[in-house]
Amino acid sequence: MAASKKAVLEPLVGAVDQGTSSTRFLVFNSKTAELLSHHQVEIKQEFPKEGWVEQDAKEIRQSVYECIEKTCEKLGKLNIDISNIKAIGVSNQRETTVVWDKLTGEPLYNAVVWLDLRTQSTVETLSKRIPGNNNFVKSKTGLPLSTYFSAVKLRWLLDNVGQVQKAVEEDRALFGTVDSWLIWSLTGGPNGGVHCTDVTNASRTMLFNIQSLQWDNELCEFFEIPMKILPNVRSSSEIYGLMKAGALEGVPISGCLGDQSAALVGQMCFQDGQAKNTYGTGCFLLCNTGRKCVFSEHGLLTTVAYKLGRDKPVYYALEGSVAIAGAVIRWLRDNLGIIKSSEEIEKLAKEVGTSYGCYFVPAFSGLYAPYWEPSARGIICGLTQFTNKCHIAFAALEAVCFQTREILDAMNRDCGIPLSHLQVDGGMTSNKILMQLQADILHIPVVKPSMPETTALGAAMAAGAAEGVGIWSLEAGDLSAVTMERFEPQIKAEESEIRYSTWKKAVMKSMGWVTTQFAQSGDPSIFCSLPLGFFIVNSMVMLIGARYISGVP
Repeated sequence: MAASKKAVLEPLVGAVDQGTSSTRFLVFNSKTAELLSHHQVEIKQEFPKEGWVEQDAKEIRQSVYECIEKTCEKLGKLNIDISNIKAIGVSNQRETTVVWDKLTGEPLYNAVVWLDLRTQSTVETLSKRIPGNNNFVKSKTGLPLSTYFSAVKLRWLLDNVGQVQKAVEEDRALFGTVDSWLIWSLTGGPNGGVHCTDVTNASRTMLFNIQSLQWDNELCEFFEIPMKILPNVRSSSEIYGLMKAGALEGVPISGCLGDQSAALVGQMCFQDGQAKNTYGTGCFLLCNTGRKCVFSEHGLLTTVAYKLGRDKPVYYALEGSVAIAGAVIRWLRDNLGIIKSSEEIEKLAKEVGTSYGCYFVPAFSGLYAPYWEPSARGIICGLTQFTNKCHIAFAALEAVCFQTREILDAMNRDCGIPLSHLQVDGGMTSNKILMQLQADILHIPVVKPSMPETTALGAAMAAGAAEGVGIWSLEAGDLSAVTMERFEPQIKAEESEIRYSTWKKAVMKSMGWVTTQFAQSGDPSIFCSLPLGFFIVNSMVMLIGARYISGVP
């Protein structure tokens, strides 16, 4: 990627984009928003038990250092002076929970990932303590009591990990979501590291009052979380501290946004009613509701969208969260082996152009919005002897689109004004079959920016605009125009509705598969209580996977 001499001379901003599947570091021109260079490292996910999802927090930290160093090397080859990088922003997978020792800088347990289900019994126990006529957890946080959020993950660590318990007793423990862990590490770690988070990430912990913008005493008492281990809450755009090592030592870290808020900023959805959908490991539709909290009647979350400066107002959003989007492609690659790379999914789907009546509900971690049904599990139904891996690939892409349709319908009902088009971003948007399917299933145009790295762009914008940095203007007249690619619906509305209604039948069949005990322990004896359909579907999936892994036609 060649860079002009003008780009070399203008101030640059770096962005750490730490996601569930990978870590990246990207560098942008602050005047044109042009992406100059980047580097990416895939992150391993560990599944120690059924329903458990973990990552190595040290691997996450090391991946950030590696991406920064490699990107700086690439910039050098482009004759771009890295001293032009004036600020760094951080965007991160939200809710994922880390507890570490502030004296040694070592994590006390693996990061418990947002997809993890081990806390379902904790959620059920806690839900019994919430009065039916006073759901103070939801009214203060905008969130349903769910395994998704950090508070119950932290509660599990305090209850089950001796090292964490001991460190808390000895005043050595610090808690944070991934942004806190990274900022603390990058700004010195045990040697003066800054323990902070921003309002968007704090709003996903279930310990933060989204109206007072503070950690909430009543919530911390309810979850029995010691407030002394929580990070300081800051705005999304201010100088938190300076890089203390590596090629960018001395550069301020001055932007921090949870990944979905970063994408909202990167898509420039600054007006009430503007929305975007990000296709990553999961799928997340956010609609800016301005300076007011709007509480959903249809299964959506109320969350903090951003606060771009210490003295700037806070903006809120309604959010529809889908747990499994890109993760289903990774599952087809890693678990079934029917593709060797994620990019192959488009080729397989294109070969058939239809699922041939096959429907895939990838409820690997239960169902999120709008159902919030933890007992659901993934199913593939409508299989016949004609079904092959191409149909399953097509059904997997359709599943992402159907899930988006469900949360868009909920968003339209809550907001009262249907979206006329959908702005999209994220890694999966490079798949043209997926984008066309999405337009067909929503029956509205899908609009994609030519530069899809809007999550990293949002973090860079927040960092560059921070007081004391001031190299990126967020004024409407100064924002760079973005080239868009547009996908128009190509099927009749009636066909779209028939496919969608069949999908919803499949969703209903995915519910009620597992008991709390099985979700918690993975005890195979629990299978005795499962419906016969579970064995039929799973046996067929295993057979199909085995045939294609072995090359049998």
